[in-house]
Amino acid sequence: MSEPGTPTVIGVIGGSGIYDIEGLENTRWEKVSSPFGEPSDALLMGELDGQKMVFLPRHGRGHRIPPAELNFRANIDALKRVGVTEIISVSACGSLKAELPPGHFVIADQFIDRTIDRAKSFFSTGLVAHVGLGHPVCGRLGDALEVAIKQLDIPYQRGGTYLAMEGPQFSTLAESELYRSWGCDVIGMTNMPEAKLAREAEMCYATVAMVTDFDCWHPDHDHVSVDAIIKVLLDNADKGRSLVKQVAPSLSGRTDRCSSGCHTALECAIITAPEARDPAMVEKLDAVAGRVLKG
Repeated sequence: MSEPGTPTVIGVIGGSGIYDIEGLENTRWEKVSSPFGEPSDALLMGELDGQKMVFLPRHGRGHRIPPAELNFRANIDALKRVGVTEIISVSACGSLKAELPPGHFVIADQFIDRTIDRAKSFFSTGLVAHVGLGHPVCGRLGDALEVAIKQLDIPYQRGGTYLAMEGPQFSTLAESELYRSWGCDVIGMTNMPEAKLAREAEMCYATVAMVTDFDCWHPDHDHVSVDAIIKVLLDNADKGRSLVKQVAPSLSGRTDRCSSGCHTALECAIITAPEARDPAMVEKLDAVAGRVLKG
């Protein structure tokens, strides 16, 4: 699935409306089964200027599933099964810095994972693997996203740390100030363990964090109206759709594996000796790790 010559298939994980893109053709919703359970929703398959695209509503259409109850493993596994090679994650977030007001986009390149109740790996007893995560996003995808954001004249920051919290409640003031003292840029509830699992599945992954509000540290936070937040959400959704449409053509035509190493992340990661591997686990990981397990 990640061999040289494998055609680029772009997966987009985001809000229910992110797939409503002008020019998306040959669309169909396809229910994909996963040995890790039910994905958030069926996958929307389509083509944009000839580029194959797959969209997954992260919370399900109608926003049915809260962050902590998302089946991240099934979502990534399902995308892998339909041939997705690169994932663009689009998500709302809160800002932890004054210079990142609502409406700004952040192409995050680091994460701090503060989630506590989520399955974070495809691997377990019977088949153990440890992937590198020092650089958890794909720099090549980040470069392409930056070019597209510049062309659209969207205010943005390249690079930044995304603090992933468990939720569903928002931060206390003390927590918000703690994360600021750590140098975090934005805070959200969905990008972990999403990024970890994408790396285990040997898929390129990049995140675009769309700022909707200042977290509760900001002195004006309590005075922001619901109407104002909804307006930012809708504006960000429009920008997000434009971004996906703008960046897709630039990702077409890749003929080799990702130069950042995303497509070979499992090359030296599996620790369990072949004779000690649980056959049931090997079968369960046929999509995620089939490339190395069959070798």
